[in-house]
Amino acid sequence: MMHAIVARQPGGPEVLELAETGRPAPGPGQLLVRVAAAGVNFIDTYKRSGVYKVHYPFTPGAEAAGTVEEVGEGVTGFAPGDRVATAEGIDCYAGYALVDEDKALPVPDGLDDFTAAALPLQGMTAHYLINSTFKVEAGHTVLLHAGAGGVGLLLIQLLKAKGAQVITTVSTQEKEQLAREAGADHVLRYEGFPARVRELTDGTGADVVYDGVGKDTFDGSLESLRIRGTLVLFGGASGPVPPFNPQRLNAGGSLYLTRPTMAHYLRDATERRWRSGEVFAAAADGSLKVRIGARYPLAEAAKAHDDLEQRRTTGKVLLVP
Repeated sequence: MMHAIVARQPGGPEVLELAETGRPAPGPGQLLVRVAAAGVNFIDTYKRSGVYKVHYPFTPGAEAAGTVEEVGEGVTGFAPGDRVATAEGIDCYAGYALVDEDKALPVPDGLDDFTAAALPLQGMTAHYLINSTFKVEAGHTVLLHAGAGGVGLLLIQLLKAKGAQVITTVSTQEKEQLAREAGADHVLRYEGFPARVRELTDGTGADVVYDGVGKDTFDGSLESLRIRGTLVLFGGASGPVPPFNPQRLNAGGSLYLTRPTMAHYLRDATERRWRSGEVFAAAADGSLKVRIGARYPLAEAAKAHDDLEQRRTTGKVLLVP
């Protein structure tokens, strides 16, 4: 037996409860991982609340790090005792979780379990956004919303390493300080940000906007772009963007809009190893700083969700079984 977080129906954070459940057994091609820490992400809140449809009873969590306890039939790349992480695990808000072998990421020496749990989803998201969705190069001007969030703090550092100029938005003085420490060139508040971006770029606008906020920033993000600029809408922390007329892209300067999701940028084990390997290596050698803003006991998953949704957190939020 083990403890796991279970939601029996969609709803607010209060539907998350600690329950005793059976320990899963690895099937063919699977690893059973003893979870050291699980990542808490907005997609977990979307599934819990019913925005994304899931089957109930439901245990959230796809991101975790830990140690391989057992391997299923046909597994050749991992053995009990290996340290692994994943952004695509099964029911990770638990003491043990299943991970398909091709979705398991080796954790290098020098990277602790908490950092390894904090990196897969946000680290690989940051990697695909700036290497594949829009390939950022030296000299590009980037507008990034929510610069003090988990993805935001990683993106700022990775963007600066590429030689980009980084403009970011935050909501508080504390978050501004975090964004500046990560290397942001300019830190703005949300009110009036399109005009400020124009001022900072001599009227040209940003080459690309990375927008994980959604509804509240979408219009301003479009207004902040240069001619033929790209808006990468990769989340909806403030809610989903309402339907809009594509003619606005024409009027705004022949703009590009894309709504990526990580699954389409992790097509196989090779792509996963490339993205995670670069991010893990940067964290292990200290060139990429990973901020773990909060750790909660597994039993406090509801509080973790509430704090995340109410924007009380910075950096990464973890649950510790």
